Amino acid sequence: MLTLTTETMQNLAAFEAAGIDVPRFDRAAVTRATTANPAWIHFGGGNLFRCLHASLQQRLLNEGESDTGIVVVDTYDDELIETIYQGRDNLSLTVVMKANGAIEKELIASITESQYLAESNPAGTARVRAIFANPSLQLATVTITEKGYNLKGPDGELSGLVLGDIEAGPDHARHTMAHLASLLLERYRAGAAPIAMVSTDNFSHNGEKLRDAIVVVARAWKGRGFVDDGFLGYLTDPAKVAFPWSMIDRITPSPSASVAGELRAAGFGDTEILVTQKHTTTAPFVNTEEVNYLVIEDTFPNGRPPLEKAGVYFTDRDTVNKVERMKVCTCLNPLHTAMAIYGCLLGFTSIADETADADISALINGIGYAEGLPVVTNPGIIDPKSFLDQVVGERLPNKRIPDTPQRIASDTSQKVGIRFGETIKLYRNSDTVDELTFIPLAIAGWCRYLLGLDDNGEPFELSPDPMNEHLRRYVSDIRLGDPASVGRRLHPILSNRDIFGLNLYDTALGARIEGYVEELVAGPGAVRNTLHKYASTTSTNTSTTSNGTTSKTEETASCK
Repeated sequence: MLTLTTETMQNLAAFEAAGIDVPRFDRAAVTRATTANPAWIHFGGGNLFRCLHASLQQRLLNEGESDTGIVVVDTYDDELIETIYQGRDNLSLTVVMKANGAIEKELIASITESQYLAESNPAGTARVRAIFANPSLQLATVTITEKGYNLKGPDGELSGLVLGDIEAGPDHARHTMAHLASLLLERYRAGAAPIAMVSTDNFSHNGEKLRDAIVVVARAWKGRGFVDDGFLGYLTDPAKVAFPWSMIDRITPSPSASVAGELRAAGFGDTEILVTQKHTTTAPFVNTEEVNYLVIEDTFPNGRPPLEKAGVYFTDRDTVNKVERMKVCTCLNPLHTAMAIYGCLLGFTSIADETADADISALINGIGYAEGLPVVTNPGIIDPKSFLDQVVGERLPNKRIPDTPQRIASDTSQKVGIRFGETIKLYRNSDTVDELTFIPLAIAGWCRYLLGLDDNGEPFELSPDPMNEHLRRYVSDIRLGDPASVGRRLHPILSNRDIFGLNLYDTALGARIEGYVEELVAGPGAVRNTLHKYASTTSTNTSTTSNGTTSKTEETASCK
């Protein structure tokens, strides 16, 4: 059986015989070059990084367009680094699962080094600091999910972790944003070479949020005498430290046992699925969909790899913003979140299976076509309706993608403000917020989800979310079978600007969502009945497509 080691790479013909595409570059030479003069470092060693960023750089290496690889750093899970990366010589296997049932396998060798960054690991910390001090470093990319940027606790104040980092100073960072601020300080002290800090996480204005979080920490350190004005000037000078905005898109679920079985049958034996002590689900392989997009603002003061030759779109900030809003606020992420919420309530364990449910299909079509597309601005480089058609007609129904509503429901409190709040603001600004039905129904579903009871009244485990405990206090007295128990108990949630980006009671939606929740808690079966009621009575001018899903008949001209 093939495994991921440098030794087994000496026999690439065996990988090819197993149907696995192999690297077409001298990995030893690339590793030496990267160690001496690193150009790209990445924070967050999760599945998306391995199947997208690392794959992109592999294409450049295969074509001779680059001679260095990527250094990956994790600040959260030492077991991930030790087991999946260092334990496999930083090799990985990407498995692309096509909608037609085929799979494509590639041995990824573009990651040349991995480090766990923590005060408890001084050797790794010293190495990462040395990389940041090296003027050859062009970019640092980040995939740590929305919650990794959040400096505040549920009360809206700086969390205890962040306050501790501020008091302890740059040499004792624990929060990822403090780590990044400390590393940029190292670079500043080593000569202030320029760099691009590129958030490739899945939310609006990600570059701006990365910049703001780092600057908050740095300014607090300045107030305590840890850094000088020159460092703040360095951080806030885009000619020195740029924070490009980006849009990233590739559905990458947790590793699948069925995919592991297919790999073993093909002769690849490194397939153990691991859940670390910090609850990271990972494996030596990554399973992902074929479709992917990466759009980045082209602001790189120290140069960058020619990633446009690997399919990355480089453009201006305004276009990135339009593409990102199209995807995150309208054409994919809101649909995913709505499916996750109602999928958990209705007992689904597969996103693909949900697309065959007529009521859920009507819900996501309503959010995407009826309520989202009319306020989308066409970014020009990607057509919104074509993108949405692909999501609804090809990507979500792909049964080869072993994605679950339970995975996507994670951290919903960190997502709803972007995925629904931004569209609500657009309707509020045009005084047409009363037209919304499906978006508030999705938010109401989330409030019902927080009860931790499915549609049969049976308990289920909520997906991880940093605000679960805080939010469940407000819904604890809402009782299934007693709509009157909803009362004003949702007010602290629906009025929370930190969650939604606005007070929903400043619109008609606060009261409307309360009313929907009253219907959703009417008793066992109320979730299905409520969803069916609005799916069947609200016309969205839909027509059935060839795969049984529905799509709106208007053309892209309906988009702004």
